Amino acid sequence: MTDDVVRAAILEGRTALGIELGSTRIKAVLIDEHHAQIAAGSHDWENRYDDGLWTYRLEDVWTGLAAAYRMLAEDVELSHGVPLVTVGAIGISAMMHGYLAFDRGGRLLVPFRTWRNTTTSRAAADLTELFGFNVPLRWSVAHLHQAILDGEPHVRDVDHLTTLAGYVHWRLTGEQVLGAGDASGMFPLDGSGRYDSSMVEGFDARLATAGIPWRLLDVLPAVRLAGEEAGRLTEEGARLLDPRGQLRAAVPLCPPEGDAGTGMVATNSVAERTGNVSAGTSVFAMIVLEQALTAVHPEIDVVTTPTARPVAMVHSNNCTSDLDAWVRLFEEVAAALGRPVDRSTLYQTLFTSALAGEADGGGLLAYNNLAGEPITDLVEGRPMLIRTPDARFTLPNLMRSHLYAALAALRIGMDVLLEQERVQVDRLFGHGGFFKVPQVGQRMMAAAMDVPVSVMRTAGEGGAWGIALLAAYRLYRAGGGERSLESWLDQLVFPGASVTTAQSDPGDVAGFETFLGRYRRGLAVQRAAIEVG
Repeated sequence: MTDDVVRAAILEGRTALGIELGSTRIKAVLIDEHHAQIAAGSHDWENRYDDGLWTYRLEDVWTGLAAAYRMLAEDVELSHGVPLVTVGAIGISAMMHGYLAFDRGGRLLVPFRTWRNTTTSRAAADLTELFGFNVPLRWSVAHLHQAILDGEPHVRDVDHLTTLAGYVHWRLTGEQVLGAGDASGMFPLDGSGRYDSSMVEGFDARLATAGIPWRLLDVLPAVRLAGEEAGRLTEEGARLLDPRGQLRAAVPLCPPEGDAGTGMVATNSVAERTGNVSAGTSVFAMIVLEQALTAVHPEIDVVTTPTARPVAMVHSNNCTSDLDAWVRLFEEVAAALGRPVDRSTLYQTLFTSALAGEADGGGLLAYNNLAGEPITDLVEGRPMLIRTPDARFTLPNLMRSHLYAALAALRIGMDVLLEQERVQVDRLFGHGGFFKVPQVGQRMMAAAMDVPVSVMRTAGEGGAWGIALLAAYRLYRAGGGERSLESWLDQLVFPGASVTTAQSDPGDVAGFETFLGRYRRGLAVQRAAIEVG
């Protein structure tokens, strides 16, 4: 497209804006009518560990959103020479699960409890037994039930519950709704995209026994499928995004979605037998199912696509955070030597060095657990590097062992899905920061999963682009378009997409298996470290 055409599209609002609140970065992406990125902005932020809980402060949400939007608006003006005063549609995405509880006056009752918290073991086990359906520790209903079991007084005052994406959407539009994918990480959905009625009845019975004066559907957000109406940007919402006052109100928003849903969209993995892996602070694999699972597995969540198709999700709480810490350590070493190196060059150098490492990591063993890890039954995080006297302690082996460690818990969960449930996966699409260095993340993932791993050009910014696509799909449906999301993505968005694929190398696969054997045996050391404090 010519600059004049892009400028006209921006001025006339023939664009879509996607904003995703990730675990370490808030990203904003503006796309044109052909779904190509034309501007971007971002803001770094971090979770906090306060009073034994992982949280984000809500004031940081709005500071970060405004900063990311401002950077995007400045990119528009710098790159295209026009101000950003309107867009065609907006989409909000964020980390799934967790616990945001508000009273009737809209006041937050307790600090935001994120997906990273693993303090809900009793509640999750209780609900899994009650429903005959796996309820993971991080799900919103597990946090709610644990608060009830612990006798927390705020529960009686709850007026509505939501996720981070639902919270931002509510403040921007006044609408308490969620996309199906995000809602399915709060409470189980049925095949039509509604909260499962029999499970709702079972939970309501628990509420009545506890003397809670409300019922579950009174406090959960309404569920919306991809393409459906979800509200419009209010004047107040416009000022929250753009305190400078340039952005106009009344822009339509698509249903807010979780990072799992946007990852599926960004990799065209919403149809049956497709799959993707999102790898950043956490790592999770999403496989769209052809049929229901035969049993309840604690390692596997059943969530949905944005159109409410069932998805098997294997989620590991820990992925790149410990890797990032090691990169920062090497950054300090370079600075101490008087030869500072920019961080992107450091990531490129260190990650690429892993390709020269021995296939099994040279006998090194790493654990990347900053937080508890339900897949391996670890209630707290204890990052750790272990080596025997005869291990080959080299930089390539060190980096390979850390990259393998980032994928080990995921692989343990995937073994249940692939071996016990016989789910077929022909190829995985990867996205997220783990894949930003070309080929390295792909090759390590292919070794861990023993399937080809493909990455699109947008791998590092997939979530924000994915929710921008859902905003564009909202415009398509509002304009009379009748294609399903699956068909729209396949036929109108992804033809000709730039894709690179890494095949699984037999030597790497065998090496990862050797590393994984050490990893499984060494879990006893992790548990001992937790016990001693």
